Amino acid sequence: MVVMYIIGGLLIYLALEKDFEPALLLPMGFGAILVNLPFSGVINQTMEGIGETHGIVQWLFDVGIEASEAMPLLLFIGIGAMIDFGPLLSNPKMFLFGAAAQFGIFAAITISTLLGFDIKDAVAAGMIGAADGPTAILVSQVLQSKYVGAIAVAAYSYMALVPTIQPAVIKAITTKKERLIRMPYNPKTVSKRTRILFPIIVTVIAGLVAPASVSLVGFLMFGNLIRECGALDNLSKTAQNELANLVTLLLGITISFSMVAEKFVTFDTLKIMVIGLLAFVFDTIGGVMFAKFLNLFSKNKINPMIGAAGISAFPMSARVVQKMALAEDKQNHLLMHAIGANVSGQIASVVAGGVLLGFFK
Repeated sequence: MVVMYIIGGLLIYLALEKDFEPALLLPMGFGAILVNLPFSGVINQTMEGIGETHGIVQWLFDVGIEASEAMPLLLFIGIGAMIDFGPLLSNPKMFLFGAAAQFGIFAAITISTLLGFDIKDAVAAGMIGAADGPTAILVSQVLQSKYVGAIAVAAYSYMALVPTIQPAVIKAITTKKERLIRMPYNPKTVSKRTRILFPIIVTVIAGLVAPASVSLVGFLMFGNLIRECGALDNLSKTAQNELANLVTLLLGITISFSMVAEKFVTFDTLKIMVIGLLAFVFDTIGGVMFAKFLNLFSKNKINPMIGAAGISAFPMSARVVQKMALAEDKQNHLLMHAIGANVSGQIASVVAGGVLLGFFK
C-alpha cells in the first residue's frame, strides 16, 4: 500500500508539475491512494440494514467500464468532436502513415507473448502501442485483462512523453538530409458535403471490414459528425469540453479500481511499463521506415519524420514533427502534413483495436 501511495503521489506530481495529461493522471493518482486506504469504503462497504455493498469506485467500474464499456466510448464522442479531418481529406495519402505507425501494437504483442503473458493479456498490453488511452482501456477491459490499471498508466504516461520519446527515435533512424526534405502544402478544398459524408462512410466501411470496431469507430465518427454538420454547434462544444472533461475525470478515478496494491505492485506491472515504452518506439520506427520505403518509388520525396506523426497521440506527435523540422530548417513547415498523418492515426488505432477484439474476444 505504501508503494501505491508513492505511485499515486508520482502521478499527481507529473500531472501538476510536468503537465502530463493532468485531466486523467491527477484523478488516477488520487484514486490510487484512495483505493489503497485500509478498509477503503470506495471499493466495498458495509451498510447497516443492507450488509456489504459495492463502494462508489467499484460501482463506477462495474457500470461504466466492465458491464458496458460506456466511459471509454463516451469519451470517443468528445475526441471525435475535437478532430478536424480537413488536412487528411485534402491529402488522403496520409492515411497510409496512420496504418504504418500502428506497427508498435503488433511488435508489443509479440514481445508480451515472449515475456510469458497469455495471448489476451499480451493483446491488451500491445494496445498501449495504439497511443490512444481510451482504446487501450476498452480493449484490455473487454478482453478481461488482469492489468487494466497498469495498461492505463503506461498508455497515458507515454502519450505525455511523446515529445521526449519520439525526437530521440527519429534522429536515430533518419539522416540530416532526410530531415531537411521540404514538402510544399497545396491543400485541396474540402467541401462541407465531403466532411459530413466522411464519418458516415468510414463507419460503414469499418463495420463491414471489422465489425468489432463499430462501437469504437462509430462513436469517434459520431462525435466528428456533430462537429461537421453545422446544425449542432452547441452540442459539438459540449462534447469537446464538458462531456470530454467530465468523462475523463470519472474514467481516471474509476480506473484506480484496478490499482489495488496486491494487483498492481507486481513484476508484471514493471514488464508492462517496459512493453509500453517499446510499443511507442516501434510505432515511431514503423511510420518513419514506411515513409523511407515510399521514397524509393516517389518522385516527390516525403520527409520521413511525417511517418512518426501517424500515431494516435493527437496533436502532440504532429507538433513534435513540426518542431524538429524547424530546428533543421526554419523555413520547413510540415505541420499540416503531420496533422493529416496524426488524425489518420486516430482512425487506424481504433480500427486496429476493433480488429484485435474480433480475433481474441
